[in-house]
Amino acid sequence: MTWFVVWDDHAADEMRKLGRGNPAMAHRVGTAVARLAETGQGDLLKLRGGSGGWRLRVGSWRVRLVLNDEDQTLVVLHVRPRGRAYRDG
Repeated sequence: MTWFVVWDDHAADEMRKLGRGNPAMAHRVGTAVARLAETGQGDLLKLRGGSGGWRLRVGSWRVRLVLNDEDQTLVVLHVRPRGRAYRDG
């Protein structure tokens, strides 16, 4: 099952910043998101708290996302280092 990937504005900004500072990690994150969307494979964990959110681990970085089963959409909300990954904002 293939998912359509949508990048939230915050996530897109965070990826641009990551790409300027660490292009190799930005490539790894992009590849991991694409792999998840195409194959369903990745270090994925459902988040607690009723947010309906998920996290994808890519090295020391975390990708927060939401999976919408109705329209097969994977919405990337944030791309952050592990220490800041679960803070709001």
